[in-house]
Amino acid sequence: MVASKYAIFLFLPKFAILIMHLPETINSPIIHTNLRQLYIESYGCAMNFSDSEIIGSIMAEHGFEFTNDEFNADVIFLNTCAIRDNAEQKIRDRLKHLRGNKKKNKELIIGVLGCMAERLKSKLLEEEKLVDLVAGPDAYRDLPKLVAEVEDGNKAINVLLSREETYAEISPLRLNTNGISAFVSIMRGCDNMCSFCVVPFTRGRERSRDAESIVNEVKVLSDSGYKEVILLGQNVDSYLWFGGGPKVEFKNASEDVKANAVTFDQLLEMVALVNPSMRIRFSTSHPKDISDEVLFTMKKYDNICKHIHLPAQSGSTRLLEAMNRTYSREWYMEKHRRILEIMPDCSISCDIISGFCSETDEDHKETLSLMEACQFEFSYMYKYSERPGTLAAKKMTDDVPEEIKSSRLTEIIYLQSKLSLENNKSYIGKTVRVLADGLSKKSDLDLTGRNEQNAKVVFPKSTYNIGDFVDVLIERVTTTSLIGIAVD
Repeated sequence: MVASKYAIFLFLPKFAILIMHLPETINSPIIHTNLRQLYIESYGCAMNFSDSEIIGSIMAEHGFEFTNDEFNADVIFLNTCAIRDNAEQKIRDRLKHLRGNKKKNKELIIGVLGCMAERLKSKLLEEEKLVDLVAGPDAYRDLPKLVAEVEDGNKAINVLLSREETYAEISPLRLNTNGISAFVSIMRGCDNMCSFCVVPFTRGRERSRDAESIVNEVKVLSDSGYKEVILLGQNVDSYLWFGGGPKVEFKNASEDVKANAVTFDQLLEMVALVNPSMRIRFSTSHPKDISDEVLFTMKKYDNICKHIHLPAQSGSTRLLEAMNRTYSREWYMEKHRRILEIMPDCSISCDIISGFCSETDEDHKETLSLMEACQFEFSYMYKYSERPGTLAAKKMTDDVPEEIKSSRLTEIIYLQSKLSLENNKSYIGKTVRVLADGLSKKSDLDLTGRNEQNAKVVFPKSTYNIGDFVDVLIERVTTTSLIGIAVD
């Protein structure tokens, strides 16, 4: 099949827009005629972007090619996020904008997929007259059938959650133009019932993908020239596959669970061994689940990047209990200390929520002091947004005024900017290994990439190309970037 290049919109934290253009052709053994045009937009986390690659593969097998022109599309899918109200409002605004497309093309099919679809279900069909199709995260295999139902004049919906679906055998249609870095989903869903979080309700219960299929996917990516993979899961450290591998003893587990299984540290090692020159990253870790075994595996293999995203959410033990995070401030700080004890060169990033239910000035100060103590390299920072259906929405009062949430968030952002700048300054005069993954936004004469610790690095292109590993001497820094020159 020959597919035209298209654009997919990935709304990252803070909802910055990243536009990724695809290669001119995508190879497939399937040959179709009169292919229908599909346009996809993805919003939210990396898991959504990975899901869009699965959607792309499924739709390509059923006679669709992709377009970067929404006005040329026969089908438009919005792969959505429901983690915060702001994310849903952006999607609603986008749907209203697409009303014009619908008027110009009466046959146009518009589908809302993903977490927002799962949360609102049939309400989307009722509220938004231009929405023809609704599909949850576990219903993507059904998309061709749902499109056919719409073509027959019906509205179509499938939001059934599954305890088994992992899309393990589906080869994702890679949407990354540079062919350098690829997402590999290792598990779906979440069993952590954090009181503020809607993910367990929109993505279902936790289930791990079989290790063999993950390793095989990484091998294919390596053979295809990819230089980096990012293992994805809502909570990667709780990965557990009962399908083979060495015998593992599990703490606090019953005897029947102590059986042949693969844990995350073992999976990490299996993936690292595929190609010692291929970088391995992963996200996200829950503080309660990341183990010494994972840390020692990271230390053992040079190609496993020394960076851990370890969301704290708050520095107040009282609030952490209300959030059902299952750890205290002191416990988190000890985990942070343990990571750096095993890997002194590991960078640690964080998530922080401002203004959770009943948060006081003292709670806020404890969050700031946690940030100071841990010296996070960077953080994703948000105001608390009540999500319907969560424990917090059912049993707590969203009682922190918006102006106070905003004021506290401003202080958090200011402090993190200061910490990030100070951390970046520590790189001045040092040489770091960078995987070049694109051109600088400011100049086509500069390349950008990331070092092992996930810091962004900018350096003159010279004779280097995207996909090269380059040693860069850092000469100056900003809050968000290291800037230097390539050295032999």
